[in-house]
Amino acid sequence: MGRATLLHNARVFDGERMRDDVEVRLEGDRITDVGARIAGPGDRLDLGGGLLAPGFVDVQVNGGGGALFNAAPDLDALRCIAAAHRRFGTTTLLPTLISDDWPAMQRAADAVAEALQASVPGVRGIHFEGPYLNAARRGAHSATAIRAVDGNAEALLTDRRLGRVVVTLAPEQVRAEFVSTLVQAGVRVCAGHSAADYDAVKAAISAGLSGFTHLFNAMPPLAGRAPGVLGAALDDAGTWCGIIADGHHVHWANLRLALRAKPPGKVMLVTDAMPSVGADDKAFQLGTETVRVEDGVCRTADGTLAGSDLDMATAVRNAVAELDVGLEEALRMASRYPAEFLGLGGEIGRIAPGYAADLVLLDDGLRAQKTWIAGA
Repeated sequence: MGRATLLHNARVFDGERMRDDVEVRLEGDRITDVGARIAGPGDRLDLGGGLLAPGFVDVQVNGGGGALFNAAPDLDALRCIAAAHRRFGTTTLLPTLISDDWPAMQRAADAVAEALQASVPGVRGIHFEGPYLNAARRGAHSATAIRAVDGNAEALLTDRRLGRVVVTLAPEQVRAEFVSTLVQAGVRVCAGHSAADYDAVKAAISAGLSGFTHLFNAMPPLAGRAPGVLGAALDDAGTWCGIIADGHHVHWANLRLALRAKPPGKVMLVTDAMPSVGADDKAFQLGTETVRVEDGVCRTADGTLAGSDLDMATAVRNAVAELDVGLEEALRMASRYPAEFLGLGGEIGRIAPGYAADLVLLDDGLRAQKTWIAGA
């Protein structure tokens, strides 16, 4: 265990509540003490009255720092993406591969396995967003990449080298047994890019589906006699919903309604970030499409939304400003709730003894000033 560091002179949000009377002791990669006037050897670090919170957890990150995971499914790209998002307070992320061919999926899996073996800071697993989607709801996903389940899909998606795995699929495009097999192996299965009816989604939930990818986007709107994917998501108390809180993907009123419909703890912030996050260049290639960022919106030439230019610190600020949630709940939506979705609620998402020393220091404007991943 490395030399201890004592963090003091900060408001501390511990994952439950705001505290003005505590210090935080880090030893190696863990938090070892949270309390008033902690004694003992170690380096004291004055945080200047800032806000210390659990590091953000983002389960949907396509790119950052100029790198797109689909374009470069390799270790260098993962290092670049994780470093770019760390600047905005993200200390855990799942690199996300959108629908692609089988060799790209294999390369992405191998890259994540290599990143986990090399302990690349922030990388905890992988999110396969597709390719088992409904082509009618593909959004910016390549039509040629969307297909039926590959013969070796179960083996790849349940590969134990990959850490935490999330798979987004359209329930109407796969058999319930496929969902069940993935879930039994520890995979988090989400519905997305889907036009499934309510009953099909409920059947998938019974098979173990536990989440919904970028709620409202790439799914039919709620209708009086056809609740569909959206209605099933809002009606079910046990599943999680990821939301892109950028003001472009979904109207703020709809996100506020979702928060009222779901039980506390079941709505989490995601970015769906593209290479433009943390990069000066605000244009990039997505397959054969050129995507440009204008006024904070990523669009292809025909106007289709293609991911986002959102970072997690901005998502937190937007949640506070637009979603009628307090600061504490916005911080939970960015850290504790996604950690619990991933089954990591006992390791990250709180500032408490025994938890990973994954932290973010925010200023009064909720902008990230410093991050710690595994204490460093």
